[in-house]
Amino acid sequence: MSEMLLTDPAAERAVLSGIFNHGNSAYFDVADIINENTFTIDSNAIIYKCLKHVLEDNKNESIDIPSIFSAASELGLSHFFDKREEVKHLDAVTKFPVNSGNVRKFAAKIRKLEIARLLNGQLGEAQDKIKTLNGDENLSHILGIAEDAIFDFSSLLNDKGDAPVIVGDGIEEYVKFLEENPCEQMGISTGYPVYDGAIGGGLRRGTVNVIGARPKIGKTLLADNIGLHISSETNIPVLNLDTEMVLDDHRHRSLAMMSEVSIDDIETGQFAKTPDKRDKIYRAAQTLDKVPYFHHSIGGMPFEEQLSVMRRWLAKEVGLNADGTAKDCVLIYDYVKLMSSDSISNQMAEFQVLGFMMTGLHNFALRYKVPILAFIQLNRDGITRESTDTASGSDRIIWLCSNFSIFKRKSDEEIAEDGIGNGNRKLVPLVARHGGGIDDGDYINMEMKGWCGKINEGKTASEIRENNTQVEEGFVVDNDEEEIPFS
Repeated sequence: MSEMLLTDPAAERAVLSGIFNHGNSAYFDVADIINENTFTIDSNAIIYKCLKHVLEDNKNESIDIPSIFSAASELGLSHFFDKREEVKHLDAVTKFPVNSGNVRKFAAKIRKLEIARLLNGQLGEAQDKIKTLNGDENLSHILGIAEDAIFDFSSLLNDKGDAPVIVGDGIEEYVKFLEENPCEQMGISTGYPVYDGAIGGGLRRGTVNVIGARPKIGKTLLADNIGLHISSETNIPVLNLDTEMVLDDHRHRSLAMMSEVSIDDIETGQFAKTPDKRDKIYRAAQTLDKVPYFHHSIGGMPFEEQLSVMRRWLAKEVGLNADGTAKDCVLIYDYVKLMSSDSISNQMAEFQVLGFMMTGLHNFALRYKVPILAFIQLNRDGITRESTDTASGSDRIIWLCSNFSIFKRKSDEEIAEDGIGNGNRKLVPLVARHGGGIDDGDYINMEMKGWCGKINEGKTASEIRENNTQVEEGFVVDNDEEEIPFS
């Protein structure tokens, strides 16, 4: 196939028109897969560089012709538009009709053509080497020419040039780096220290952390508590991708958590009748206004579109590092489920669709090195059992997550055994790839104040039982059975 055939000018024009007319929402949806080298027409490559400069470097929300000319001047490309035919080409590009939802499809098409051109070049070089063979070479050498072409091609697609390395290579320098850059824990704290410790030091980059619960237990409240803690205490941006609730629901709950005024009083406006409550709400509102806690309703949205929302948020609100990974942030996905029955067919069952969604989240977390906290629905076995097979939908959810925990109501017997005031919910970390988890039969006590949406972490059940056994008529018994006065 001729390299000249590996181009689609119409698709290139559609991408540029989409970015011009739909602004940063379209740009950030394609910026992770294309660059100026993706375009085969020089005029298109220069226009893309100008669009990128306007939206990414100058932080503009939208684009017009003067902003492109200004960007060209700043980039030292103003002479390019001195040519009348290039101005006419730019004008034609801006007027090319394209739906915003199709921009990424066209971008993917020209990216694949770029990959094909790269591969064509590599195979062309291999062909030239093959033509120099005289027959004295061994078979391994001949086959190696083709293999080298493919491996070299792979390196062109991966700027990092990843390859197997010796585990101990440079280990002393790495140990020195750890010594000089100590940290409290590896991940981002959820605000629940016991849970953080059980899963390996909070939410780590490149991981999917899963919490399962039955309906109406409070998993959305738990998501808001964690999201609000991270964004308000660390100023790290958090995006709550919500499949069920609307923005106002999260506003009411966030204000209630921060002020400890009831959600009902906030929703109905009754808080204004009490000066103390009114002051608390306005103080909470002033604080919440500065907190980088984002919400996006994704109910009914196809999964690919959800991933686009996530990509655009990373590029626009969080920022990307030089290697394409995201800066510190957290994605909360509440919760993994089918948006419609359209995804289910005779060829693909519901559990398979949910498995592919989990695979998509896992790959996204790895690609951008972001931590994702995902919530799932437990099946009916989750009412009485506490095991990984209660995860509704697919074993792949458990296979691909970094850790899996269950959030559920405590039984009357557990409340009685732990004592009043030690929580009405429990969080049970069952598996943890990085952390030590907790012992079988143990759990973290959680107190949910549903009226204000607040969920506090308490002691583990084993700690409470150990304390209860040590208290004997005003004395604490240590491990050596020596009685020490209890104060």
